[in-house]
Amino acid sequence: MAHHHNHAQNHAHDHTDIDWAEMADHLESQAELFTPLYERALGWLAKEVTDPGLVVDAGSGPGVISCLFAETFPGARIVAVDGSEPLLERAGARAARQGVADRFSTLAGELPGVLDDLDYPADLLWASRSVHHLGDQQAALTALAARLAPGGTLAVMEGGLPARFLPRDIGIGRPGLQARLDALEEEWFARMRSDLPGSVPAIEHWPALLTAAGLHHTRTRTFLLDLPAPATDRARAYAIATLTRLRDSFADHLAPDDRTTLDRLLDPADKASLHHRPDVFTLAAHTIHTATRPV
Repeated sequence: MAHHHNHAQNHAHDHTDIDWAEMADHLESQAELFTPLYERALGWLAKEVTDPGLVVDAGSGPGVISCLFAETFPGARIVAVDGSEPLLERAGARAARQGVADRFSTLAGELPGVLDDLDYPADLLWASRSVHHLGDQQAALTALAARLAPGGTLAVMEGGLPARFLPRDIGIGRPGLQARLDALEEEWFARMRSDLPGSVPAIEHWPALLTAAGLHHTRTRTFLLDLPAPATDRARAYAIATLTRLRDSFADHLAPDDRTTLDRLLDPADKASLHHRPDVFTLAAHTIHTATRPV
């Protein structure tokens, strides 16, 4: 389901043990790396949402996608919403650098309640990997839907496929390392979800959840990021940062041989490491689900 590394775009944060502000550089760099994917996704949204007055990025993080919305919809006011003030400061600074500060604002607080502070309903409300940080996802979607103007669109980015950086067989250790890391991440995600305040199990059929939130005309589309080998410096740094975080997070749960393989992959002095390998790539898929509020 592509949970861990895709958290870099946003978030309603304080119910997990992740310090998003501390990860600001990584979050910003990853979102910039994924910009081609987001540009295609926003182009798809723009065919359905024409001339919105207000676009809300619910769980904006450092504002990379928020500023892409400002570019996609030059007549819209953009509001970046996040639980982290430092990340919102970055978002505001990015908007200023890109010359859109006059129609860009930020709102600090936890989703979904903070959206009650919006001045008026949203024509497009984007929630990128933020809903799954809320205990009751159905209630969260219903609350988000309530902040839409009649005819407004809710776009939720959840699901997709985990990123891949290396071939199945990399010549060291057992083949299939990333698949085993995926399994550990799925277990972590399940624990994270169950530990959230007010956690409610839900079948993650997002179109059905959006319909239950009172919306209609559901649509789903998946967008691919395909950065083939040899990796650029930014893509290589992203792969290193992601596997470093997985190594640190799951060290006690890894099989000894997988831990050894990861250590080699992350050792700059090892010629088989991510720092030197010619076969490092980035391949990932993000899925977006949309629905509209009845007029």
